[in-house]
Amino acid sequence: MKNIVAGILAHVDSGKTTLSEAMLYQAGQIRKLGRVDHQDTYLDTDSQEKDRGITIFSKQAELAYADMHIALLDTPGHVDFGTEMERTLQVLDYVVLVINGMDGVQSHTETLWKLLERYGIPVFIFVNKMDMTGYDRDYLMDNIRHRLSDGCVDFLCEDSGEQIAMCDEAMLEHFLETGANDEQDVVNAIAGRKLFPCYFGSALKNEGVSELLDGMNRYVVEPVRGEEFGARVFKIGRDDKDERLTYMKVTGGVLKLKDVLTLRNSQGEESHEKVNQIRVYSGAKYDMVTQVPAGCVCAVPGLVNTYGRQGIGACPDGELPSLEPVLSYKVMYPTDVDAVTMVSKLRLLEEEDPQLQVQWNETAGEIYIKVMGQVQLEVVAQMVRDRFGIAITYGQGRISYKETIAAPVMGVGHFEPLRHYAEVHLLLEPMENGSGMCFDSICSEDVLDKNWQRLILTHLQEREFRGVLMGSPITDMKISITAGRAHQKHTEGGDFRQATYRAVRQGLMMAESVLLEPVYAFKIEVPQEYAGRVLADIVKMSGTMDGQEISGETTVITGHAPVYTMREYYSELTAFSRGTGRLQVDIDGYQPCHNTEEVLAERHYDPELDRFNPSSSVFCAHGAGYLVDWYDVYENMHVKEDPGFEISGQLGYTEDGYAMDIPVNRPGKSVSEMSITDEELSEIFARTFGGDYKDKDVALNGRFRRTTSEYKVNGTAAGGVTEGTAGGGASAGAADGTAGGSPSSGYRGNGQYNKSQSRDRQPGNGPLVGSRPADRGIATPGAFKRRKSGEDYVIVDGYNVIFAWDTLRELSEHNIDSARGKLMDILSNYQGYMNCHLIVVFDGYKVKDNKGERFPYDDIEVVYTKEGETADAHIEKLTHEIARKHKVTVVTSDGLEQIVTMGQGAIRMSSRDFKAEVERVNEHLRENYLKND
Repeated sequence: MKNIVAGILAHVDSGKTTLSEAMLYQAGQIRKLGRVDHQDTYLDTDSQEKDRGITIFSKQAELAYADMHIALLDTPGHVDFGTEMERTLQVLDYVVLVINGMDGVQSHTETLWKLLERYGIPVFIFVNKMDMTGYDRDYLMDNIRHRLSDGCVDFLCEDSGEQIAMCDEAMLEHFLETGANDEQDVVNAIAGRKLFPCYFGSALKNEGVSELLDGMNRYVVEPVRGEEFGARVFKIGRDDKDERLTYMKVTGGVLKLKDVLTLRNSQGEESHEKVNQIRVYSGAKYDMVTQVPAGCVCAVPGLVNTYGRQGIGACPDGELPSLEPVLSYKVMYPTDVDAVTMVSKLRLLEEEDPQLQVQWNETAGEIYIKVMGQVQLEVVAQMVRDRFGIAITYGQGRISYKETIAAPVMGVGHFEPLRHYAEVHLLLEPMENGSGMCFDSICSEDVLDKNWQRLILTHLQEREFRGVLMGSPITDMKISITAGRAHQKHTEGGDFRQATYRAVRQGLMMAESVLLEPVYAFKIEVPQEYAGRVLADIVKMSGTMDGQEISGETTVITGHAPVYTMREYYSELTAFSRGTGRLQVDIDGYQPCHNTEEVLAERHYDPELDRFNPSSSVFCAHGAGYLVDWYDVYENMHVKEDPGFEISGQLGYTEDGYAMDIPVNRPGKSVSEMSITDEELSEIFARTFGGDYKDKDVALNGRFRRTTSEYKVNGTAAGGVTEGTAGGGASAGAADGTAGGSPSSGYRGNGQYNKSQSRDRQPGNGPLVGSRPADRGIATPGAFKRRKSGEDYVIVDGYNVIFAWDTLRELSEHNIDSARGKLMDILSNYQGYMNCHLIVVFDGYKVKDNKGERFPYDDIEVVYTKEGETADAHIEKLTHEIARKHKVTVVTSDGLEQIVTMGQGAIRMSSRDFKAEVERVNEHLRENYLKND
């Protein structure tokens, strides 16, 4: 006999529990059909389930039918208890999805379908209440195929054989040759989720149920079970004597009485506990057994260190749930109840439902829980009253937000108190909406041993990281190890935990953070006379309409809207429609928040005061550890990644170890190819300033370096410079002191602040590095639009452009004046077409007694900097002055200069990308000339 674990899923009020009752009756497990409205069903045993007429907790029933033994798991259908349902999915072999024939496929049905697809579970569909519906089978099948899958087939219709064959090319060829389907092919197609058998009937009248069971018996196949023992925990509960129960499915081998289980917690720590009793539940009753084979479900009392989705033995841990609460409520409890006692009681409920996520703010003495909706709130309050004798109420509900990042960024963390050592470099990249968290390593084992890399990945996965906007969980992000370092003698495992946590946090502080809010997928049904009001309300709620259908005198409107604006809409809809309107909502993931500034203003979160999530790093000097703030960590790192380390659009390092932005779509380019070469710099300074400039302080690409015969690109500040390069974010010599990266300047991210005023700091309001979309402050070819007025400024680093463009560089080798003149002519044409303010800046800071020069050339403005002022410093000052009121684009390939000017609010464009933009403009000019000729 084949052992199968099957679940029954449905949208609420579809008749799921009634179908479970009918299946048990057909199998001879019960002698009388119970009814939900009579409160006598076999599986709804809880008093709240009977009173409310809904399933709240998943229940198990055992039945044998023909050649199969089924452990049947009935799951909640109400949206508020979706997390309870999803925990059960990870132990199911097959699912019976129940659809209400009166309503067809609902939005929550589609949510269930996506979950079944995620977990790869084969599905049988039962369309219920066919005795009451006004729809025929053909209409419902079209609805199912359209909303769910083309692989859904009515197995009892006359042409089912042909429809079954259509799901697979090989099956279709076999059908065309023989006129029939091979049964084993059908079994494989169902197990492989290519085919979904559909049956119709009425569970209440026991119609169509036997056909469903016959179909399952015929087409269900038991999955391959391993010989080695394994089990997965899917639920923690308590019996009527308050004894802790661990519900698990045996996935391999046999679970025997007196076995000693090795249990792993989420941190990988092991404990050993003995199985003193095994129960097999069916409804409210259970049998005690001595062993349970693979493919069966049981409950083991007395285990302490177990939790939902935990893998035991050969079975790995299950996936984190995708459904999660979006509302947070403050728990109000009697004054004579101690806060610690209240928290401990709620923790017991959290064991059974981990998504409650009990949070205790010890300082404020406040307790919060997370729930899916109002019904769950009421259920929790009743459970606390029944089990603990405590009456609780709730404060004002809050939305549970999340955070992600808009562009890639590198995070670094260092942990080196005395006799400890670890350093970690992480690349943080945004992913598609709804992707969750992903972890990887792209670090060579020559840089960091594999065992340390595995440890870092463990630390990344062992906790939920918090964002820096308001301390909400981060999501939709990939974190990859790029480099690290351990000490042969002093490194311990805990050191890498600290370095990893700090690297994530430091990266988030550097990044452009995005606040995400939960959204509802809604379906509103109202008489046509109220449709206009509903459409206006959707706009007012910052929602979007996906579709509108008119059926008779009823209008059905579907769409999406923020939970924040729609959570109270049911009462409003009921009021103005006089009870005729219907609203169905389903949580449909997270989207960028529609009122970010308002939300952040309410929360008052300061990431630098969050002592549980430090962003600083710990270094050691003279036998003592000291803290380095996150904005200064880069320059203190011990690992300087190779110039060859390059991921398009991400943060790399120069050979001096400083951060630079690597241009997009230039795979394989080295650092030297992205900057002005030594020879080019030598040529320009010789031609421009004359004489022997060796053994002097020479500015290369805007970064000073004292040198004799060596000239390094993007060198660090030295030799008479008041402020050096720091952490890849500084720029030397800014006259107004805004150049950043050092503690004195207080520069970070996309803005400036005074270091002493830590409470006024705003993390990550702009991308520090990486990513090229124009809407993130980075210009790309084709990003400009011709303007009607000259409100835009383009500031060009003249020599940087000359030596980045082949034609101008070749011209400069013969005559630098000709190269400058040619560039000014090109820029003049560009300005005439774009109608912008264009300023080109040339270095003149080494000319003795040079007071600088500024003059018009056609319609552009030409600037030669004064003695002691680099082009970079002048551009930074200009940007600081102009970007407050105007849109500014800075054209330069100097990576550090790009970062600093972007911090002033400018858009950055590399010299090579600007060349492509100029060529595009010239092409437009030629086309217009030919048209007018």
